[in-house]
Amino acid sequence: MKLALITAYPPSKVTLNEYGYHLAKQFAQKPEVDELVLITDHTKEPKQIDFNTDNCKVSVKESWNFNSYKNIYSIYKNVVKQKPDAILFNLQFMKFGDKKIPAALGLLLPLLFRLKGIPTIVLLHNILEQVDLGNAGFTQNKFLQKLYNMMGTGLTKVLLQADTVALTIGKYVDVIKDKYKAENVMQVPHGSFETPPEPNFDLPEGPKKIMTFGKFGTYKKVDILIEAVEKLRERTNQELEIVIAGTDSPNTPGYLAGVMKKYDHVRNLTFTGYVEEEDVPVIFGESTLVAFPYTSTTGSSGVLHQAGSYGKAVVMPNLGDLALLVEEEGYVGEFFEPGNVDSLADSMEKIIENDLHRRTIGEVNYDAACSLPMEKIAQLYLDEFQKLLRAKMNLNFV
Repeated sequence: MKLALITAYPPSKVTLNEYGYHLAKQFAQKPEVDELVLITDHTKEPKQIDFNTDNCKVSVKESWNFNSYKNIYSIYKNVVKQKPDAILFNLQFMKFGDKKIPAALGLLLPLLFRLKGIPTIVLLHNILEQVDLGNAGFTQNKFLQKLYNMMGTGLTKVLLQADTVALTIGKYVDVIKDKYKAENVMQVPHGSFETPPEPNFDLPEGPKKIMTFGKFGTYKKVDILIEAVEKLRERTNQELEIVIAGTDSPNTPGYLAGVMKKYDHVRNLTFTGYVEEEDVPVIFGESTLVAFPYTSTTGSSGVLHQAGSYGKAVVMPNLGDLALLVEEEGYVGEFFEPGNVDSLADSMEKIIENDLHRRTIGEVNYDAACSLPMEKIAQLYLDEFQKLLRAKMNLNFV
């Protein structure tokens, strides 16, 4: 099979680039895939093809730019030129831009490729029906929120014209089937990027590191985490370090710079900036716990799966999508009330002050991550493509 994967890809800073990398890595190892074509965004630095490609030809076709009106044409042209047997989109609604028209135009592509007769699967990481548009940084205006929801409904109908739409959470499947009466929807769990050998659950010497990872400023705000750790310092004898790993959300440029200025008096506060792929194991490996200072969610959490892969205890807000994910995939952690500094401090204290509790959570999360490695997730997509290809062959013979 010659497979085209349309995705952001490292060193891109566009969302889902890491997920695209790990999907590509697993597809390249599968015997069903003879050739993998990565249809990616343009980046100044070369793409990271640092995995085994001995049995699979892997090529990169840089085809689009964030917020470009030309993406629909340039992606379509490059894919048609490559003549793939199947296409997988790694998508969320703001994948091709945070401006309405470029974002919407890019989401028309799955329909165009299905009309051309190429088996097409859309992996959709979020659905607007489950997104708090205010907290997620879209808009606080109620009229505009209604407008966004109307646009989202229309775009979802377009995306459902793909052969198959894969969603990462079971509730999402139920919502889409119920609202749109769609039958071409399936659940494919997010999966864990890496499943390394069982980690060392002992902590390194030095301060206990409380780490958070992501793109910050909209529904991911680090202020509450910093203030909660300051409370912990007042009431425990623990030496603590706060590690904020990541960058601003595209919707809130300058957020972290403002946080640095606001909290420049706080000791042991580290901002790593963008974390390169090879540095991810170090960031997670040195952490005592991984915190999720979220006020909302927009889909399945890649950071939770990474934390599980490295056997880490987690502290999470008691929010719908994360709670569903924990229940469905077997992760555990301490929960806190979103936006409540004292509740977050209490939840972290339970882990910081009880090392056996920390280790137990880490071990359970590692087992959960091992149960759904990306290798298994990639195979689910290939199995679905085989069904679609057989169905199209039968139609051709009728």
